[in-house]
Amino acid sequence: MLCMADGMFPDDVPAPAASATASPYLVLARKYRPLSFQSLIGQDAMVQTLRNAFKSGRIHHAFILTGVRGVGKTTTARILARAFNYEDEAGRRPTLDFEHEGVHDKAIIEGRHVDVIEMDAASNTGIGDIREIIDSVKYGPVSAPYKVYIIDEVHMLSTAAFNGLLKTLEEPPPYVKFIFATTEIRKVPVTILSRCMRFDLRRVPADIMHAHLVDLLGREGIAYEPEALAMIVRAGEGSVRDNQSLLDQAISHGDGKVTAATVKAMLGLGDRARTIDLFEALMAGQIAEALVNLRELYDAGADPQTIIADLCDFTHLVTRMKVVPAAADDVSLTPDERTRGAGLASRLGMRALTRTWQILFKGHEEVQKAGNAVQAAEMVLVRLAYAADLPSPDELIAKLSNAPVSSAPPTAPAPRGNGGGGPSALRAVPDVAPRFEPAPAPVAAPPAPAAQAFANPRTYSDLVALAGERRDILVKLALENSLRPVSIGDGRLEVALVANADPAIIQNLMGKLKLWTGRQWVISLANDAAHVPTMREQRDVHVEAAREEAHQDPLVQAILDTFPGATVRVTVKHEQIPIEAYADAIRDSDEDDD
Repeated sequence: MLCMADGMFPDDVPAPAASATASPYLVLARKYRPLSFQSLIGQDAMVQTLRNAFKSGRIHHAFILTGVRGVGKTTTARILARAFNYEDEAGRRPTLDFEHEGVHDKAIIEGRHVDVIEMDAASNTGIGDIREIIDSVKYGPVSAPYKVYIIDEVHMLSTAAFNGLLKTLEEPPPYVKFIFATTEIRKVPVTILSRCMRFDLRRVPADIMHAHLVDLLGREGIAYEPEALAMIVRAGEGSVRDNQSLLDQAISHGDGKVTAATVKAMLGLGDRARTIDLFEALMAGQIAEALVNLRELYDAGADPQTIIADLCDFTHLVTRMKVVPAAADDVSLTPDERTRGAGLASRLGMRALTRTWQILFKGHEEVQKAGNAVQAAEMVLVRLAYAADLPSPDELIAKLSNAPVSSAPPTAPAPRGNGGGGPSALRAVPDVAPRFEPAPAPVAAPPAPAAQAFANPRTYSDLVALAGERRDILVKLALENSLRPVSIGDGRLEVALVANADPAIIQNLMGKLKLWTGRQWVISLANDAAHVPTMREQRDVHVEAAREEAHQDPLVQAILDTFPGATVRVTVKHEQIPIEAYADAIRDSDEDDD
């Protein structure tokens, strides 16, 4: 539907020409360049700061403006120069409130005032160019209150040029002002930044940009479709100049009106509704329908790389709507994106969305590098459809749990053609990661006794637990790996050393036990106890037993059959190994000695 905006023609903006030959055409970006801060859009924070500074008389001598292309850096610099040099019948006074045009305003805005010097640092990078500025600073302004130097793309100055500017920038004459503009603020030396008042010009929000374009179309008397403006706002990415240039191009492309069809053709975009149809088919695993949609978009003129990028954008949009439902209120969204996107966000799980994003993001790079882009795009969609239709791990576990033990393990369903069942990926799946727990140990051990002021270990496991509580890792590892427990009693311990163990362990252990228990321990070495297992060996026995028990579980067997090459990892903690196991080992050792 074409809309017409009610337009007004203010004094500072000429009305549309009656004839195309009456005067040379002026592009919208120049024709509607702001002449004051009142007409500058999207930079309210900067304007308020400057207004307060001018009101209090705290006007800095150097400013640096940074931001992406087309947000108004050069325009802001010229308006500032106009504000510094404002002069009317009442006299000279710096102000941001231009009630009417001042003496110097027109020449400053048109860039031809003798006291406002504009320099492009991209073509004047050397110390010689800066030396000209330094020499001219000595002389006062010709007619305006202030001599203003505007240096655009200042980050392209050479190191010598920056160094030459430092002293003048720090202590300029009272009648000199510097205004720098740059898109690469990180390339500007910190010594320059510290001498300037910095303003970061933000990208213009979509709703403000949309209203601005509607206002321009009203002034020009041009009909438009809301969906077309939404596409232009999105492509402009917050840059006022980019949006105005795209709007200019769309007006020419549409022969005097702005329609969604002409904007799509101009930007090489696929139909947003068709993109959503393609996304839904992929999420449903309907690969045949998805490939047909891709070919239709391609035949209509959409670039394969753009189609994949549009799918990425829509995946991101659905994810945002799932996390932040208010994202659906974005004015740059089409009605289909707003309503169908919200519905998909409520049905798709976060796991499916993140998996889709990863495949599309990688696929975008593949399409870009491929010799045949459409073939590469088709393969990306095939991969995505298969991944989208695979059951999630928790769904697979539920299916295996409910399946009979004697039945063959289920296989993952393949993507469907046109009309094959409901979409599995669109089911609301709780985003809870499955947890594969090892088989339980034979006997659960009671917790180790809490350490007192002086501990009284009665079993070998108590000794290991005591070393752990005292955070003595060396003693704990020695008790577990280097000593074979033979017997333990009241203040005595009999052990055997494993092969190649350090005999100094015994002396160290005696000192630690005296410190921890408050009494002297007698530790003796057994000569023939190689058959007694260490704690580590005993733990390995229990781990192997637990692994064998896990392999006998029907559910684990079904999972291993479904995923060839998968292995079972079992972890048994100290507390899961019964203390009686060590007591049995010691008892068996005593019986063998008898």
